[in-house]
Amino acid sequence: MKTTGLNFRHLYYFWVVAKEGSVTRAAERLDVAVQTISAQLSLLEQSIGKSLLAPQGRRLVLTETGRVALGYADQIFLLGEQMQEALAGSDMDRTMRLTVGISDSLPKLISSRLLEAALRLSERVKLVCYEDNFESLLGDLSVHKLDVVLTDRPVPSGTTLRVFSHLLGESEIMLFGVPKLAAKYRAKFPASLNAAPLLLPTRNNAMRGRLDHWFEAHDLRPDVVGEFDDNALLNTFGRNGLGLFPAPSALAADVEEQFGAVPVGEIAQVREQFYAISNERKIKHPAIDAILSAIHGKVFTPPRRG
Repeated sequence: MKTTGLNFRHLYYFWVVAKEGSVTRAAERLDVAVQTISAQLSLLEQSIGKSLLAPQGRRLVLTETGRVALGYADQIFLLGEQMQEALAGSDMDRTMRLTVGISDSLPKLISSRLLEAALRLSERVKLVCYEDNFESLLGDLSVHKLDVVLTDRPVPSGTTLRVFSHLLGESEIMLFGVPKLAAKYRAKFPASLNAAPLLLPTRNNAMRGRLDHWFEAHDLRPDVVGEFDDNALLNTFGRNGLGLFPAPSALAADVEEQFGAVPVGEIAQVREQFYAISNERKIKHPAIDAILSAIHGKVFTPPRRG
């Protein structure tokens, strides 16, 4: 079988250029001449027989072939980094690595609870977490840059990615607020929410649509004073008393402890779901399996009433 004799240094230069978006920035990062990188890219394209990058204004963008090549390069150099870390570590025979993608819409308190089980294993676990938007994380998972993605929604039906959703649990949603604000709007809830200041997720969050539908169904018109992509930022504004904010009822004690906010009322029939997304129908990573085994009846237990 004929081989192309792929030069991995050429591939590495292409990978850095693709990440940086320009030959100049890649040259600065690698501390080599611009001409050197241009020459290496040219040799790589000659060996492949197709163009990998095309100019678009002042930037270089990936061609279709370039996108395919980048996916493989991501896997190659990620594995290289993991190999270096594994060989350099004195505990390499006893350390398990778990690389997790966390959706930016997932409450931080939920993600930390989900991952606690992995850290309680008898085997040492090195946890590496990345936060990004849902779509980017699915892309990274599909090329095996991640072991699992934790998120608040399942994989959309009809996706071409070979990834699978595992429902971890769900929780009722409540509105919270600092005590002074909560006392003002708790009476006559939910009618009291008309014109009440609310802090909500942006509309690309899975829960936002359900909340909007609930407000509409109850003929409520709250004053949405802030919308946030980042759940942690939303909670910070809530802690400062700038508005009521939603959170899973299972986290009521944590919300009070960390943000000084107390329940105002339950958003009936609105629930938030939490998923682990993997490349396999059956989870095989021991740390992820530990998460699935430990969470039931613990992470999503609602607070006791009264």
